[in-house]
Amino acid sequence: MQRITLTQYLVEQQREFERIPADLRLLIEVVARAVKAISVNVGKGAIAGVLGEAGSDNVQGEAQKRLDVVANEILLLSNEWGGHLAGMASEELPDPYPIPNRYPRGGYLLLFDPLDGSSNIDVNISVGTIFSVLRSPDGATDESAFLQPGTQQLAAGYALYGPQTLLVLTVGNGVAAFTLDREFGTWILTEPNMRIPGHTQEYAINASNARFWDPAIKRYIDELIAGREGPRGRDFNMRWVGSMVADVHRLLTRGGIFMYPRDKRDPSKPGRLRLLYEANPMGFIVEQAGGMATTGAGRLLELVPEALHQRVPVVLGSPEEVSRIGDYYREMC
Repeated sequence: MQRITLTQYLVEQQREFERIPADLRLLIEVVARAVKAISVNVGKGAIAGVLGEAGSDNVQGEAQKRLDVVANEILLLSNEWGGHLAGMASEELPDPYPIPNRYPRGGYLLLFDPLDGSSNIDVNISVGTIFSVLRSPDGATDESAFLQPGTQQLAAGYALYGPQTLLVLTVGNGVAAFTLDREFGTWILTEPNMRIPGHTQEYAINASNARFWDPAIKRYIDELIAGREGPRGRDFNMRWVGSMVADVHRLLTRGGIFMYPRDKRDPSKPGRLRLLYEANPMGFIVEQAGGMATTGAGRLLELVPEALHQRVPVVLGSPEEVSRIGDYYREMC
């Protein structure tokens, strides 16, 4: 059986489909190499001394894990010298990271969450990396350059560090999944066209926040809990890993809906997930796989960012379920 590598896949996207230029292909390959290095550190865990608290907080005031810091450094150092980027932005940094003057600059911006779900790393639950690529307007690297709606993304992807290390990628021409062959250090195409199944009986939400939800979300979840005796006429199962990468990868594989909706705990935070590092890249991937991504009230990718670390509510997954929540928001909120 022919084994198609990530490089071959990207060359075909460049040459045959004309979806990406050569410099974007090279940028994605650099990110993929950085992901392999992060995977090695995740796999070693305590042996490499990367577990536990780092003793510092990120820009959102959240305690950093040692592996947060390691993954962030790997992505920065791997990508700063290649000549493809004008700048980078990370969930772990307060400000954009400009390319050092000693290196050439390119025309792209790279945004990333270096270790999504890092609160789970010490208990050996799957974590991941999320990234997004934008074009730099006129080579600008200040914060305003990154404040582009998700519709402007050129590529997005995530890595999932689980029993296998996976790289799921879109360049605007569907969604492909690659598995890391650890023996050879090569990314092998294992799913050329990921599609979200239309029929679903699984949903993912942090039910401990139920008392803070909007009426539309409460109504929707109550219907699912009622099961076959309720208005939906069938039973649903709740799944919640607490790592967005793992929860979204499950729905891409088996169908379902992922929700981190707006809640009333803190009026200054209308949502919990970061628009630029988590919501937009995952929304792009889900839409390319035939799903929908919203804030509950409107299409997620059309939201114009107001700040680098802006948080938003997120509802994404199978179109039938996401549309139903949208209907409830229009009726009740």
